[in-house]
Amino acid sequence: MTQAFEIGVRAKARCDLMGAAPFSEADDMLVRRFLTPAHKAALDTLKFWMEEAGMAVRLDPAGNLVGRYEGQTPDAPALLIGSHIDSVRNGGRYDGALGVMLAVDLIETFHRQGRRLPFALEAIAFGDEEGSRFPASMACSRAVAGTVDPQVMEMTDAEGTSLAEAYAAFGLDPTRLVEAARKPGEIFAFLEAHIEQGPVLEAEGLALGVVTAIAAQKRILVRFKGQAGHAGTTPMGLRKDPGPAAAEAVLALEHICREGPLGGTDGLVGTVGRMTALPGAFNVIPGAVEFSMDIRAETSATRDAAVAAVTARIEAIAARRGLSVSVTLMQELAESPCDTGLADLLAAAVGDLNDLGAQPARRLPSGAGHDAMVIADLCPTAMLFIRCEGGISHNPAEAVTDADCALAAQAMVGFVERLATQDPRPSTSSG
Repeated sequence: MTQAFEIGVRAKARCDLMGAAPFSEADDMLVRRFLTPAHKAALDTLKFWMEEAGMAVRLDPAGNLVGRYEGQTPDAPALLIGSHIDSVRNGGRYDGALGVMLAVDLIETFHRQGRRLPFALEAIAFGDEEGSRFPASMACSRAVAGTVDPQVMEMTDAEGTSLAEAYAAFGLDPTRLVEAARKPGEIFAFLEAHIEQGPVLEAEGLALGVVTAIAAQKRILVRFKGQAGHAGTTPMGLRKDPGPAAAEAVLALEHICREGPLGGTDGLVGTVGRMTALPGAFNVIPGAVEFSMDIRAETSATRDAAVAAVTARIEAIAARRGLSVSVTLMQELAESPCDTGLADLLAAAVGDLNDLGAQPARRLPSGAGHDAMVIADLCPTAMLFIRCEGGISHNPAEAVTDADCALAAQAMVGFVERLATQDPRPSTSSG
């Protein structure tokens, strides 16, 4: 068994270890939200593994854990490698976490060999990518990229705790969030390894893929407001019930994204992941219904056209039913092309593994959002996809194989070694 195979398997095993308490907030499922005791337990263990791998470790002002392995010269520009350590509720063990563990193991490979590169290597575990506790995702990577809005500190979770209060309870100073931003030139490139979260690689019998671009997305909060009333005494024709309006809106989203003029265009997809009826009693007509809409496409133009079409339908539904409605944009992320030069290097590293079963590098877009799309504002980025069983993610059934993780580790080592033959500030073009 080669060392690369060993580290790939170890990365997977570490994800498995973190799939339960104390690294989860629940005993019967994986839920690791930002700035919770489960998050702290994960960081404490990761800190030990990073230090064991030869890194100097710090928790940055945004709550990201960063481990640095110096290059041949002190304070050299760094290749940043990693992903996120938080999870959705009842999520899988490998989404995000596998990329973090592979980054740690990759750096330990060079440490064990006593090798220093023309650039530094930094492993990072972003604290909040999913937005599973607070309503906007990727605040931590946006802080590193220098694009975070300090007003995010006013966001509250389901318990009414503000992000600022959560930071303070965690031992971090919320007024220092912007200090997490890295200076120009400190980081010259970013590599993120991640499970595909889709079925393409498995359908084509491929272990690995090289990402070309990350889809544009918008997160929207819709709130229909009507009149609460008794469920038994208010005639159907006299109700101002926001429930059926919300149902109509969900079907309108499905139609626009699947069957309307935009259906099937640029990977357009729409999802309602959360819906709440208020006050939420069996025998009360709700006074308001609030729900989320997540709309994505490979281009911002297609995404925005879909958002406009859905918004027009929602407003028409409200007017017809005598309801008031608000449509609030919660988050907007533009499409993010990966750097073509880095993608070529990564594809070449994958191609080197043909004899080990990786097969030629498949290039494909990502419909899911990732920290890499935010870090692209700081430096060129590259992404490696790893096959996952059935394309299933955000689900306890999420699964990867030891062999595929080993190939991912080998490809990442090959990528770094190829990069080391170039100038530490590679001249690559985005596209």
